[in-house]
Amino acid sequence: MSQHPASKPLRWSLLAAPVAGVMVLAGCSGGGDTGSTDDASGAGFSMMVAQANDADDFYAQMAKAYTEETGTEIEVIPYPSEAYNTQVTTQFQAGNAADVAVLSPGTGQPISVITLADAGFLEPLDDTSAAIIPEGTESLYEVDGKIYGQPTSLSPVGLIWNPAAAEEAGIDEFPATFDDMLKACTTARDAGKSFTVLAGSVSFNTGLLAQLVSATRVYEETPDWNEQRAAGDVTFADSDGWKQTLDDIVAMNDGGCFQDGAAGGTFDSITNGIGGGTSLSAAVPGSAATSINAGAGLETDVQAFPPADDQGEFMLASANYAWAINAKADDGAKKSAQDFLDWVAEPEQAQQYAELSGAVPITGVSADTLLPVYQPVADLLESGAYTGLPNATWPNPATYDALGVGVQGLLTGQKTVEAVLEDMDAAWDQ
Repeated sequence: MSQHPASKPLRWSLLAAPVAGVMVLAGCSGGGDTGSTDDASGAGFSMMVAQANDADDFYAQMAKAYTEETGTEIEVIPYPSEAYNTQVTTQFQAGNAADVAVLSPGTGQPISVITLADAGFLEPLDDTSAAIIPEGTESLYEVDGKIYGQPTSLSPVGLIWNPAAAEEAGIDEFPATFDDMLKACTTARDAGKSFTVLAGSVSFNTGLLAQLVSATRVYEETPDWNEQRAAGDVTFADSDGWKQTLDDIVAMNDGGCFQDGAAGGTFDSITNGIGGGTSLSAAVPGSAATSINAGAGLETDVQAFPPADDQGEFMLASANYAWAINAKADDGAKKSAQDFLDWVAEPEQAQQYAELSGAVPITGVSADTLLPVYQPVADLLESGAYTGLPNATWPNPATYDALGVGVQGLLTGQKTVEAVLEDMDAAWDQ
């Protein structure tokens, strides 16, 4: 995310349809199995998606392209990003969710594919969906030999960085090390800006920041740390890497890296900080850089969180989102939805989706297909110096919640690093 007084205002308005209307619409198209149809092809279906800002309409654009090509009508139902998890879980439990939902792979969040598949809410997908899952990540989509989610794209995740706003603050380049970052935080403060803007009241934003830091502190040296934790060989509380991760966030807070009142920050704080040029960076998915650049006339790029001493450069990049079909959709909608998923899995559509969403095609990382915003991390992506979001393979949403809420406590001084790590262990083992 860049900043810099933009000619067009940044509109990170969290657009959404009125809840009551959406629930009626979703209930009509996906609220129960009405039996098989003689000819399911061409039947319309509904799709619920998270939408962070007015320009964040790539799902709708893909749906429109499919409708124009096939004649199949798709009703795209957007929800504000910060309310999406609640809407998805509430509507699946009530039996009136849309026919298709965009979910998170794995088990680490309430809207994770495995979590909802285990609960019986999702429909198994076909071999085309299975074929595009990156090798080694099948467990994030599979239950009892059946696939329940189709990854949308590869999403690099880092600090969205605005070089122009940084230059205004007297910072010529993104910090190469964590010590350099702390110095840059002071420089930004002296210029009346903050180095990073944080939605501190939103636990999955504080949790995302912690995951960015953990990439070099934990996973660069021990890529199988999650597997070791699952085997009981390590714990968060005894991990030097996880302790350093949270210690460094405390150091950032003490060093003035975050905006004033960061603990109470919301996504509007990110909007205002980036759009108003008062903050230089934000911990958000890399796709936000393209969205913001297009919507606000800014020039941002994606940077990996800087390593500490004796650590190599490393970052996060994974298939963070997946298409899934509601098990309670009628047969016509299920057939039509799977046809759509087969279509978006084709290389041409995978490339189109990546360009629209600001991500990397799920078919693979190549310099030829990387968007300009990822050039600062191109070498890391091409060399494979990255890991997926750690929480994707954590055993339950409570572990990630303990991290996000714990970081909030660190910002307010109500939690210690040791207490947060112990809470994460307790959540993991529950």
